[in-house]
Amino acid sequence: MDPRVLILGGTGEGRRLAEQLTELGVPVVSSLAGRVREPRLPRGQVRIGGFGGPEGLAEYLRDERIGTVVDATHPFARRMTDNAVAAAATTGTDLLVLRRRAWSPGPGDDWHQVGSLAEAAERVGGLGHRVLLTTGRQGVEHFAPARDNWFLVRSVDEPEHPLPPNMTTLLARGPFDTAAELDLLRRHRIEVVVSKNSGGTMTEGKLTAARQLGLPVVLVRQPELPEVPVVHTVEDALAWFRERRSHAG
Repeated sequence: MDPRVLILGGTGEGRRLAEQLTELGVPVVSSLAGRVREPRLPRGQVRIGGFGGPEGLAEYLRDERIGTVVDATHPFARRMTDNAVAAAATTGTDLLVLRRRAWSPGPGDDWHQVGSLAEAAERVGGLGHRVLLTTGRQGVEHFAPARDNWFLVRSVDEPEHPLPPNMTTLLARGPFDTAAELDLLRRHRIEVVVSKNSGGTMTEGKLTAARQLGLPVVLVRQPELPEVPVVHTVEDALAWFRERRSHAG
């Protein structure tokens, strides 16, 4: 039997990889942080909750005899990625990072790329009054001082306090297509869109809609990737596993 694989998940890519590996007969454990109230569960064994930092993760890898860790967390879950790198190095466990490619601007895009949510909050005031904020339930506090803006805050779960004084919450889970995003932007008279550059297709529709309406977009750049093996698609991750299988055989 193949050594067990721990997938640090919470993304669509993590769920698809768990399904594919399970179908190949590879024993998989998917770990979810537990920050979403009703997460979409992947196939195979699932654990929910943190590990207690890199030391706790290293202990788990030893106790559960994990052969490979796949970090398929959200592109902005940098702390978990750092913990995975440290724990894998401590235990000698193979590590692969599965990270979707960031979005790139195209003709007609009016993008303002920044390094953090704090920078995004500083930038947004000069671009428009009515803001679609799609950075998730965490980090909204950076926009709390913006009393001159109105925010439509979209997230899967209720955003964390403190919150902007002028805002409406929209609880929704993607995917969001371009037509729906155009309707949303027009209906709420949105003047600027704020997002993390998460990549992928599930939430790309807002960028296309903003381009068609000529709206500015403030995008927070993805954190730098560590110096470890990195792939950008589930197919590339499966190819990485097949190659290691062939070498082991």
